[in-house]
Amino acid sequence: MSSKEKPTLGGTRIKTRKRNIAAPLDPAAFSDAVVQIYLDNAGDLELIAKAIESSDLNFSRYGDTFFEVVFRGTRTQPGTIKLDEGERHPYSIFECEPTREVILPSVIYIQKLLRRRPFLIKNLENVMQKFLQSLELFEEDERKKLAIFTALAFSQKLSGLPPETVLHPLLKDNLVAKGLVLSFITDFFKEYLVDNSLDDLISILKRGKMEDNLLDFFPTTKRTPEALSEHFTKEGLLQLVEYNEKKTFEVKLKEMKSSLTTQIAEEADVTEVIETVKQHVKDAKFPDIEVVRILWDVLMDAVQWSGKNQQQNANSALRQVKTWAKLLNAFCTSGKLELELVYKVQVQCYEDAKLMKLFPEIIKSLYDQDVLAEDTILHWFGKGTNLKGRQNFVKSLEPFVKWLEEAEEEE
Repeated sequence: MSSKEKPTLGGTRIKTRKRNIAAPLDPAAFSDAVVQIYLDNAGDLELIAKAIESSDLNFSRYGDTFFEVVFRGTRTQPGTIKLDEGERHPYSIFECEPTREVILPSVIYIQKLLRRRPFLIKNLENVMQKFLQSLELFEEDERKKLAIFTALAFSQKLSGLPPETVLHPLLKDNLVAKGLVLSFITDFFKEYLVDNSLDDLISILKRGKMEDNLLDFFPTTKRTPEALSEHFTKEGLLQLVEYNEKKTFEVKLKEMKSSLTTQIAEEADVTEVIETVKQHVKDAKFPDIEVVRILWDVLMDAVQWSGKNQQQNANSALRQVKTWAKLLNAFCTSGKLELELVYKVQVQCYEDAKLMKLFPEIIKSLYDQDVLAEDTILHWFGKGTNLKGRQNFVKSLEPFVKWLEEAEEEE
């Protein structure tokens, strides 16, 4: 054997390394195949579902294309919603009537497919996002159909379809500015609330991080509470108007409470605090009773309470009342509001063990500081309607009431 020849082992097969050869992408052929299934079964969704189940189509690769065919009758051109060339069927969601009765079977059909192929939920999410980002390219009735489908999809709890990613594209500035988002979301709300409660709708909006931002659906020129109320009232969504008003009220109430807490902690001048409260009341139109309740809550929350020393707690509470009596007096401007303050003190003393025995002392202090009138105290003593701890509090207040009555007789 020549010295240049390499030795070999007789009869041994030399293995060569196999290459991973990717099958060429052919969404057009996939689209045509799905369209043909629709045509062969004349749009009967049950028969279509069975045919798809028995087919060997590659859904894992062409999931987006499949849902394009479901929604539009054929596939769309890459990166757009424009329809591509190729076969098309007339049984798509966008070709049907814009009613829940007609669109619901398609939702149920998709639900069945997703149970068999749960990985397709991501493809449905992709296609819906693409369509929602391109609302301006659809006709008005097509947008309505998409809104109805979206509402029914969430109503049917379509295999984990995530509101946070599906609805997020709606907040594109150009779509909002044209009023397209408001129109879409209004149709969505109306359809969803047919079979679901407002709480269910709010749950979806919370997951989509939208429950506090209903005004974000409105063009900037109409982004006011009044415009929101007018629009949704006109559309028959009064419960949504009431929810938004309540939510707005709670937010503004929290803001006032926060600013009050800061001022009291910093021992701001009482006249400055009074002006702050008045400004909040003016801006938010807070009811007088709600203002009295908040003032008392904030004042008591600011007290440095002792865990065991009852006398120290009494001194702290009475000192707080004396320090901020002028603030309370500025907003307890009627017998009704004074009585509300007594009820507020009563409930807090009943629910907080460390304050239970302080009720008569607090009431007396409020009287001494001219926050409560004699008639208010006597009315509560004789005709008070809040029963929380009332029997004990009436008994503990008897000596003070007796003194008031005797003083009145002497006069």
